[in-house]
Amino acid sequence: MFDLKKTVAAMAVLGGMAAAMPAYADDGIVRHAGGKFPISTAIEVPAGATTVYLSGMGAPVQDTKADPKSLAAYGDTQAQTYAALQRISDELKKLGLGMGDVVQMHVYMVEDPKLGKLDFEGMMKAYTQFYGPSAKQPNLPVRSAFGVAHLANPGWLIEIETTAVRAPGK
Repeated sequence: MFDLKKTVAAMAVLGGMAAAMPAYADDGIVRHAGGKFPISTAIEVPAGATTVYLSGMGAPVQDTKADPKSLAAYGDTQAQTYAALQRISDELKKLGLGMGDVVQMHVYMVEDPKLGKLDFEGMMKAYTQFYGPSAKQPNLPVRSAFGVAHLANPGWLIEIETTAVRAPGK
């Protein structure tokens, strides 16, 4: 006889197991997710893949009338993060790669003087436009975010360094 409670319980267990399973892309890269946060906890790269290191990138100037060494030229953390990630996306495209090929990201942040602290929330609002369910980007990188004292450009609140992988045959 059909038991709805047991069926629902079994589906919940299987659903939980599926969420803990690593994601295998067609390119052989294995991304291990650690929950709902939009990063991978670990990534396995197959032999024969090429590693591509992108230099740290900040946002390009948004307001050309402002001093290019000022916060006014680049915007807040959210705006700078979005612009820096778009710049990274553009550089990857030149190499025949995309944001889904990024396997590691280091985000360097300085305190927003208007907030008196790091704006992690603003960074995440921009980041999730590129990675996570709302971005429809299934290939999440491993990522670290660091608070630092200064960046090379005093107008920058954020600089992002990425590592991408060109899968064999791509």
